[in-house]
Order: sequence, then structure tokens, then C-alpha cells
Amino acid sequence: MVNFYEEAEEHLLKYAVIFAETEGKYVFCKHKQRNTWEIPGGHREPGEDILDTAKRELYEETGAVDFDIKPICVYSVAEERLSGSKEERIPEILTEHLHTGGIF
Repeated sequence: MVNFYEEAEEHLLKYAVIFAETEGKYVFCKHKQRNTWEIPGGHREPGEDILDTAKRELYEETGAVDFDIKPICVYSVAEERLSGSKEERIPEILTEHLHTGGIF
């Protein structure tokens, strides 16, 4: 189950997921271990601002250096365990409409 929040405490945000767009197309990156195409994103480093996480992950995964970025929502995912109980993961942040100047 996915839950959306108006806001969340900064320290709870553990991931940044970036919906990136350039030249009217969405950006996907090939995941090294799963061999799948996914949107850019990743874990927050200790002491890192969540917006800096999003910028760093976008750069690391695409090489983008010139872009506009803004947060659009916070969400969490509740995963059902084998016992039938649900555990809610830490909220995550999504960002959208990154203008990369054709770097991709």
C-alpha cells in the first residue's frame, strides 16, 4: 500500500526518487544489478539534505549538471509480510520536471 503525506519530518526521509524529463521525454536509467530500466533515485547519505540527495543521485545516474528541481510529494510504502502484518517503510520524496539541457 502506498501512502501520501502533506509533509514529513526531514530526518524520516531516506530516499530520493526523481521523475526527470528532458526534451519532452522521461529519463530512465538501467539498474546495474536488476537489469531493469528505472527512474533515477537512491539512498540519502548521513547528514545530507534530501534535496541534495536528489541532485546527487540525478548526477550520478545520468551525468546531468544543469537542471531545475523541486519536491512534489512525500510517500511511504507498506509491505505485507508473510505473517500478513504490514510494515510501513520510511517516507520518501519525489521530485519532477528536471530540465537537463539535453545532457541525456
